[in-house]
Order: sequence, then C-alpha cells, then structure tokens
Amino acid sequence: MKPPLSLLNPSMLSGSGSLMWFRKGLRVHDNPALEYASRGSTCVYPLFVIDPHYMELDPNAYSPGSTRAGINRIRFLLESLADLDSSLKKLGSRLLVLKGEPSEVLIRCLNEWDVRKLCFEYDTDPYYQALDDKAKNYASAAGIEVFSPVSHTIFDPADIIEKNGGRPPLSYQSFLKLAGEPSFSLSVELSWMPPVGDVGRCEILQVPTLKELGYVEKHQDEFTPFRGGESEALRRLRESLSDKEWVANFEKPKGDPSAYIKPATTVLSPYLKFGCLSSRYFYQCLKDVYKNVKRHTSPPVSLVGQLLWREFFYTVAFGTPNFDEMKGNKICKQIPWNDDDKLLAAWREARTGYPWIDAIMVQLRKWGWMHHLARHSVACFLTRGDLFVHWEKGRDIFERLLIDSDWAINNGNWLWLSCSSFFYQAFSPHTKRHAKGIYI
Repeated sequence: MKPPLSLLNPSMLSGSGSLMWFRKGLRVHDNPALEYASRGSTCVYPLFVIDPHYMELDPNAYSPGSTRAGINRIRFLLESLADLDSSLKKLGSRLLVLKGEPSEVLIRCLNEWDVRKLCFEYDTDPYYQALDDKAKNYASAAGIEVFSPVSHTIFDPADIIEKNGGRPPLSYQSFLKLAGEPSFSLSVELSWMPPVGDVGRCEILQVPTLKELGYVEKHQDEFTPFRGGESEALRRLRESLSDKEWVANFEKPKGDPSAYIKPATTVLSPYLKFGCLSSRYFYQCLKDVYKNVKRHTSPPVSLVGQLLWREFFYTVAFGTPNFDEMKGNKICKQIPWNDDDKLLAAWREARTGYPWIDAIMVQLRKWGWMHHLARHSVACFLTRGDLFVHWEKGRDIFERLLIDSDWAINNGNWLWLSCSSFFYQAFSPHTKRHAKGIYI
C-alpha cells in the first residue's frame, strides 16, 4: 500500500508562516501536523531542537552516551534526522536544527519568525506534556493557532480513558472492547512544501554528527546494525509485507530469540518509537494483507495484535499517575526489592555467570536491541526470577541502552515482567499468555 498523494501545490498558498515542531513523528508520510502546517502557508519552518536533556555527552555514564541515552539510540536519532532533512529537501524545504531547552528555543523562534500556526504531534510522555503546555500557553497568548493531532498512536488514549469512566483499562481485552475498530484517514503525502521563511538572527545548524556533539566512538567495537530514518523504516516494512504468509501466520510468543543474522521479528519497533514509521500506516498495511489471505492469526498474538498491545500500554501509561514508579503508583504492587548494586552491575555488565543471560546483555550493550523473548528472560532474571532487584533499576538500564526505548512500553513491560502489575504470575493458566514485548 502506498501513502496517498497530496494535491498541494504553490497556487493553494494564501496565508502566513507555520512552524512545524518535530520531536517524534520524524517522517513525511502520514504526518497530519506537517500537512496542516503546509496547507495554505506562504512559508513553513520545520524545526528540530537538540535537547541537552537527552543529547548532551555525559563522560561519567557507565556506557558511551548522554545522561539519558546510550550512543546507539543517539546515532539512530541523528540518522533519522538526516533522512528527514533529505526528504524535506526533495519537497523544496529543509530541516532547521537549533540547540537548547526546547520550550525556550521554540518561544524564541515564535518571537523571531513570521508564524501564525504552530504544529506538532501530540505526545503522551510526561516530559513532553510539560514542554507542550509551555508552548501552547505562550502561543495562545500570542494569538498563534496551535494544531497538535494524535498520530503517534492509532487511538487517542484520552478517548479510551473517557469511555472507561475516566480510568484506563487494565487488561488487554477490556482495552480492545473499549477501543473497537479504529477509524482514521491517513494524512496525505506532500508532493511539495512551501519554502522556509526568513530565519532572522537564529543560528541554524545542520544535523550534527556524533563527533560534532562530542562523542568519541572508539570505546565500542560493535554498534547496532539497524539504521535510523523513514526511508529505512519503509524499506523494512515493504520487506516484511512481501512475505504475506509470514505476516498472516505471525504469532507471539513464538520466534527464535537467537536469530541474529535475520531477526525473527520485523525490527520496526525503533522506527515506531521515533515515528519514522506511522503506526496507523503500518496497521492499514497489515489489514490490507489480511484481506488477501485465506486465514491469519488474530490479536493478541498477531502483528496487528502487537500494535494493539502498544496502544494498550500507551493508554494505561497516560492515565496512571506515577506510572514509571513503584511508590505512588496505584496499579503497582509494593514489593520489598533487594537494593544490591553489585548484583545490578553484574547483570548490566554480563557477569552473572549464566551464559544465556550474559549473551543477551552483551547484545543489548552492543546493538541496543534484542528479541522480545530475550528481553523477557533478562527482565525476569533480574527481578522475580533470581536476583530480586527492583524493576526500576532494570528499567533505567533498558531506557538508556535500547534504541527502541519507549517510555510507556518500557515501563509497562517491566511492571508486567516483574509481576508488579497487570498479572502476578509468570504464566496464567486462564489466559495462557506470556507477558508481551511489543517489540515487533
């Protein structure tokens, strides 16, 4: 399935400038915020802000990277930005890169540039919720229109929670019942964009390299084989969809976690995390495949089912205060975990003495990715299975090292796999389902 083509052309322009603020959603296809920013505007400012909170080098961290992210995910992001810049240039535009605290940079740009519309993809992460509130409050006070559509997920988590009386559903089946069949129209793919306007005194950067950000790569002998960007995401999607039988018969938790040359999954999770691939477009493509096969697997084990697990965790995370903590989290069991930094370090550094566990942790450090069953193994080993170390400690390491680390899904899976929430035994004879990885 190809994204629909746009009818946008220069003759449709009549208004003033728009600012398109990229954070996730690093793509041109199915990007309603970008489409709206381009519609009727004389110029569009496509902006990405290098956020020191995530990107600034931390020389004291236990692995190369920033305080919050390992070097593999930073590289993946930079590759995604370079690919986005290339796509925008093909449309007659380019990516404007600035550096600093995002809300401060954005407000400075709104002051400096001729902007009447501020457009950005809605984000449910608490960090971005706080940034977005600052941006929306300033823009509204300045008389600037704000357009922030839900397009990182298939459903709007707020709608699901409202249908459930203001509470997030805490089981997959109840989520499916509330959500029903999704109803959306894919955003048109732009064939042309208005030019970038006058940037005034703002010092615009090119997409930086790792070296320009201060990172030295000699500390690691092997890096992730997965390249970032929308182009690679769509190539991987086409490759996966070309094997219709595999798509139709896909079934979790089956799969070979030791398949390294050709992983047993799509490896599309990092592209969904950064929005290089639209989850809505992915969903529509899968449904198109299902229409043309005699039979196929169904949720929760199918590929569509994995996308819906992602939606489930996004919804629960959005509607649960302190979702990323044990204390103050109403859906989390209060467990007296061990506070043992030596055991944690041995797990993190692949020194447990258990070959399977250590091999997985080596792959995590070098690739920033591993099969969902491998993630289950090491998470269970660290928490309820062997070491009884707090799930938040393992969560922090995954959050740093995984290229597909996603706030809602990472926290949700650690809550699940440590038996802290959602279910309280490793395998339920009633549901006959293992914990879910969502790393498709």
